[in-house]
Amino acid sequence: MTHKIAVLGAGKIGEALLGGLLRSGRPPATLLATVRRPERAAALRERHGIEVVDTAEAAKTADTLILAVKPQDMGALLDELAPHATADRLVISAAAGITTAFVESRLSEGTAVVRVMPNTPALVDEAMSVISAGRHATDADLAHAEEIFGGVGRTMRLPESQQDAATALSGSGPAYFYYLVEAMTDAGILLGLPRDKAHELIVQAAIGASVMLRDSGEHPVTLREAVTSPGGTTISAIRELENHGVRAALIAAIEAARDRSRALAGPA
Repeated sequence: MTHKIAVLGAGKIGEALLGGLLRSGRPPATLLATVRRPERAAALRERHGIEVVDTAEAAKTADTLILAVKPQDMGALLDELAPHATADRLVISAAAGITTAFVESRLSEGTAVVRVMPNTPALVDEAMSVISAGRHATDADLAHAEEIFGGVGRTMRLPESQQDAATALSGSGPAYFYYLVEAMTDAGILLGLPRDKAHELIVQAAIGASVMLRDSGEHPVTLREAVTSPGGTTISAIRELENHGVRAALIAAIEAARDRSRALAGPA
């Protein structure tokens, strides 16, 4: 296996990808990373046995370049990358809001660019990564991106026009669940439960509900109705959620995340 992959900006998501590639059997010698801080470079070498290089070396050496920096840092990275990255490299952008057209415009004409939006459950191999093709990307390029990101979870192909919506739902999605768990934990404490017990009850309920949603094939309404007995405790809680506009607030929040994803491309 001689195909080399470089992760430029090996933060949490970047390191999760490296770990997934190693677990899937890829030799450490085929992986490169770039980071800003020497102590971070030392940690990556120690944990994964991979080589940490500068941007120019990564561009010259690797066949696939994964750009995993923050959106606001993408322009500077591409300026640094452009003189060294030839058009035969596959470039994968994993930054929220950054379009393939923007990346293509800063690199050699004809460069294949794929846009991917993973999420933080990549750290436990349960990510959802949404994959879209740029102007020059082929089906083989998309398949290669699926192979890489499939090592840390599931993948889905969507048109790039739907990437901002996917970012709002999936990229930001784990935070909504953490927020809900935080609120439910507070409710458990209010009702007299110790924090650790309330947390354990809620986390297991969330895991169980998620597995049922994934594996049962049932619509969430059907699953919810199975818990909602006439005149019971659950319907009383659902009524309060509706009275407080929780459904409308969640829809508005996800729309706001979508709009922010679109806006991130502007400053870049």
